[in-house]
Amino acid sequence: MQKVYKVKANDLDDRFLTELKAIFRDREIEIVVSEVDETSYLLQSPANREKLIKAVDNIKKRDNLVEFNSDDLT
Repeated sequence: MQKVYKVKANDLDDRFLTELKAIFRDREIEIVVSEVDETSYLLQSPANREKLIKAVDNIKKRDNLVEFNSDDLT
């Protein structure tokens, strides 16, 4: 059996371990920890890739930018 958990490190707590123990009981398990690269994930989709590349290009060219005053956010 394989289960994948995607959590933030700060969200790990005793409940997580309790759930793992309940699911796998006395079986031997392997725990692999890897950092999630959200950029790679977003670039997997051709449509997302195109949008992100265009957005980066717009920033470099200073084209199609939206400006705002942080005071307007309050």
